[in-house]
Amino acid sequence: MLSYSWSYVTPGIPDEMFERLPGIPMTPREIRLLLLSYLRLESNSVLWDIGAGTGTISVEAGLLCAQGQVIAIERDEDVASLIRRNCDRFGVTNVEVIEGIAPDCLKDLARSPQRVCIGGGRSIKAILLEVWQHLPVSGRVVATAASLEGLYQVSESFAELQVRNVEVVQLAVNRLEKRGISQVFTATDPIFVLSGEKL
Repeated sequence: MLSYSWSYVTPGIPDEMFERLPGIPMTPREIRLLLLSYLRLESNSVLWDIGAGTGTISVEAGLLCAQGQVIAIERDEDVASLIRRNCDRFGVTNVEVIEGIAPDCLKDLARSPQRVCIGGGRSIKAILLEVWQHLPVSGRVVATAASLEGLYQVSESFAELQVRNVEVVQLAVNRLEKRGISQVFTATDPIFVLSGEKL
């Protein structure tokens, strides 16, 4: 297995440095940078990464929070193994991978979070409701939505839970790619990022 070192203090590991599985979503670097900035992590933060996918957020957060802990939650056994391999790839030792289905598995987690990152999902409203029970005052939640329905569900949940200092950003990224002898800009799928605090 390849082993990489990311010796920079800034996040932004190139996508191609992560191991991937076909069909498993990965948060592209540009979106990952935005999510990490909205999480406002501290060196000792405890982060729940719900729907961790390839594990890119978990790896980057693990590197940023050297005295903290990241709990990566993923329902699929093969994907959970992928997250562990990506952590090993970058020497990240403070990520615990939990195989389980949110929101049900959240009740059993030993450590409450100061920060939560939610990568969408069909049960987003139930997940947000359960997260809110564990999040302390001044805790932050960041959620993504790739569809209008997802945006509506997160927005409605934020209103019902009285999330404060809400920020919503719609991000569309174009990357320069080589196509034959030409270089063209290719768009990634646009995504909404919603964040806020429990006050």
